[in-house]
Amino acid sequence: MLGVVLCLLAAVGYAGGVVAQKPALARASALQVTTFGCAVGAVVCLPFAGQLVHETADAPLSATLNMVYLGVFPTALAFTTWAYALARTTAGRMGATTYAVPALVVGMSWLVLAEAPGPLTLAGGALCLAGVAVSRSGPRAAPPATTAGTAGTVTAGPAPAGTAPAGTTGAQTTTAGTASTETGT
Repeated sequence: MLGVVLCLLAAVGYAGGVVAQKPALARASALQVTTFGCAVGAVVCLPFAGQLVHETADAPLSATLNMVYLGVFPTALAFTTWAYALARTTAGRMGATTYAVPALVVGMSWLVLAEAPGPLTLAGGALCLAGVAVSRSGPRAAPPATTAGTAGTVTAGPAPAGTAPAGTTGAQTTTAGTASTETGT
């Protein structure tokens, strides 16, 4: 039960971070916002600095290189890219793209670790990707409202006075602010 509570707490913290990051991106660049976030994280970790120094001295080189990798790629590069994208879309639409992560993890673990996914895993990944596609698709534009006229369709206000040439019925069609008159034949 503790694991479920911690997962929910992490999700709330992550969502709060995305929502707080959006207004910050209006005032600073993606790199500045990411740097500030990492600096806040470093300050929060300061109570563990002594233990870090002690254990780093005893750690094998591979473990130290793995930590450098984690700091550069999944942290600095990924979060800066995230902030760059978030600055150019809404927080809700950007947050929905995180549903692509499970499908990517399954695909990458299949290719890199030879962990073949089961049918239920593949179905779940497909569902996640479908959800991302639906959430990222733009809203459908409503067709313009039209009203049938006698000899044409009026799609906006009336044409300026005196624009109907001689021999026409005067039924006017207006499109994008320009008026024209159709003949009544």
